[in-house]
Amino acid sequence: MLNDLLRRRRSARRASTGALELSAVFPTLSWGGGLLSCQLRSENGQPLPGAGVTLTDAMGRQVAQGETDPYGTYVVSLSPGEYRLSAGADGYLTHRETVLVEAGEHTGVGPVALERTENSALPPVGRWRIDPEHSTVRFTARHLALSRIHGRFNEFEGHVYVADPMDNSALQVVVHAASLDTNNRMRDAHLRSADFFDVERFPRIEFTSSRFSHRSGSRWTVQGGLTLHAVTRSVSLDTRYLGTGPDQFGGVRTAAVASAELHREDFTLNWREMFDRGIAIVGTTIEIELDIQAVLEE
Repeated sequence: MLNDLLRRRRSARRASTGALELSAVFPTLSWGGGLLSCQLRSENGQPLPGAGVTLTDAMGRQVAQGETDPYGTYVVSLSPGEYRLSAGADGYLTHRETVLVEAGEHTGVGPVALERTENSALPPVGRWRIDPEHSTVRFTARHLALSRIHGRFNEFEGHVYVADPMDNSALQVVVHAASLDTNNRMRDAHLRSADFFDVERFPRIEFTSSRFSHRSGSRWTVQGGLTLHAVTRSVSLDTRYLGTGPDQFGGVRTAAVASAELHREDFTLNWREMFDRGIAIVGTTIEIELDIQAVLEE
């Protein structure tokens, strides 16, 4: 009878009230075993995919470990008995409780709303100025399909406008293209030339976003438009929020790291002369890494 119930639940969808029925593909129920499911949520009720779940037996031995699915659900088949469940995600406090699994029965835990850790509390609403002295904009590209070139931009500025809810926040960043630095003067001069960044015609690289999407824990996706070489393309920053703390001058400071992958052909960055000769000097993919600190303005 339990197996019939599990087969029916495989095709379950969200209830009209917004409550989520179990949607994971259920494991085969072992003979004489029971089923345990755990649903994890953020404080605002959103599913927490990729959260870690660990189960140990009465002797402290680990018997199961895994991650929640895109709906924040973890399901496992276990032998009957008492288990200690630990569940947590990046930026959240770990939830622990004792669960009892019975033969032929389904034991459901949750939905459990995980609490944020103190240092992952969202920054206060307001206008935050990016501090270039404590921030870095780096890039990495492949050279001659062999080695990797690492560089950075030394001059940039911007603001983060934190809203309530956080999803309505905005970001504006301006990078001065001529400030690129790969620790090689001849290479830097070439990169600034019309063959590549053409900094005289296009002195500014701009990124503007008004879409912050929470993923899980302290991870967010910041999606916006990147304008480079007078071309604007949609770019998603994989962002990890690092927390908020006091500034040395008595203010409030916050920090985050972010990364993205760009395809230079999307921005018409083609080295015409070299490509006409069949030489791929720089790879088609450029990796961007941001290490940002910002200060709350009065």
